[in-house]
Amino acid sequence: MKLLNLNIVFLFAVSLIMGFGSCNDKGKTDHTAHDQQQEVYTCPMHPEIIRNAPGSCPICGMDLVKKETGSEAIKDVQLEALLKPVNSFVVSTVEVTTLEQRDEDIELDVVGTVAYDTRQAGAISSRVNGRIEKLYVRYKYQPVQKGQRIMDIYSPELMTAQQNLLFLLRNDPNNSSLINAAKDRLRLMGMSAGQVATITRSGTAIYSVPVFSNYSGFVTDINNTTNASSTDNMQQATTSNQELAIKEGMYVQTGQAVFTVYNQSRAWILLDIYPEQQTLVQVDNPVRIVPETAPSENFRATVDYIEPVFRTGKKTVAARVYFNNATRRLPIGSRVTANIFAKPKAAWWLPKEAILSLGREKVVFKKEETGFRAIKITTGIEVNRQVQILTGLQKQDSVAVNAQYLVDNEAFIKANNNE
Repeated sequence: MKLLNLNIVFLFAVSLIMGFGSCNDKGKTDHTAHDQQQEVYTCPMHPEIIRNAPGSCPICGMDLVKKETGSEAIKDVQLEALLKPVNSFVVSTVEVTTLEQRDEDIELDVVGTVAYDTRQAGAISSRVNGRIEKLYVRYKYQPVQKGQRIMDIYSPELMTAQQNLLFLLRNDPNNSSLINAAKDRLRLMGMSAGQVATITRSGTAIYSVPVFSNYSGFVTDINNTTNASSTDNMQQATTSNQELAIKEGMYVQTGQAVFTVYNQSRAWILLDIYPEQQTLVQVDNPVRIVPETAPSENFRATVDYIEPVFRTGKKTVAARVYFNNATRRLPIGSRVTANIFAKPKAAWWLPKEAILSLGREKVVFKKEETGFRAIKITTGIEVNRQVQILTGLQKQDSVAVNAQYLVDNEAFIKANNNE
């Protein structure tokens, strides 16, 4: 009987203990759920700072923000879209555009330089050996007029030829053939008909013979560079007080060119044409010229000649534009900007904003089912914010209208060369 009572007491004690433990676990569970529902605030810059109420960060002073503890399920996302490589695929929804085939009006913006028209240049040279007794021009780019006296030359050879004519006039005045031959020789040596007549009339040889300019313009030195017709060197700006290389007392040789005279009234403009523009520019294309010295006095002209070689030290060819500089008086060597109106170009075009430049490569973002893929393309010319597309896209392909919008500012997109 006692044993039965002990068993009943033991079972009752066990039941009390289990009931107390169950209530304790339920209380803990309710307390935990309450803690999870409590609002928590943290610092965006210092996430280790956690508070139970709004306030300021003790480190940086920023306002604490509520920490989101819940999350929502993302639906309708395919696993293969999430596994795309981040350096060539972008998940986004932006406006798209397609290739457009049309004739685009070509207007090329180029720069150039005003230069002397070398077709109008003339040389002042010596026809005899001799010494410069007197020089009448003193500095580079000194203006001279046709018929102006440039220098006086003493030539023993010319003096001997004059003495021969005077000897014939004194000793054989009836020998007209020899006398005429002596006069022709003097004229061939550079003396004018008036000078020969003066010698004949006065009976006295001229000690130093004057040399006159046959051209009007600006005088400058003759050297190896200008003899090579290098327009680039003619364009170099030089001050008007620079001395000439030729001085009084120096000797010159027969046929030596001493000075060059450039006519500033006749000039041309050399426009720099880059390789990608060369197929577009043709002779007779209209041009609008805007001088930097007088932007309001722009004028129209045409492309008259395209040089077939690259200019020295440049990656461009020159397109020549001839013009009359008599009234415009543009300084030689001054810069101009120009608009060349080429023939319309038939091609496939995309807006410039749809193309992303990665140095030597260019890419567009081609539309696919779940996003955009970076595709490498080959481009041609750019006109009016339209870019010619050569390879990389098909007519039916759609691309993002703004490629820069899809570029993460902390990422560098590489186009797969195999795509």
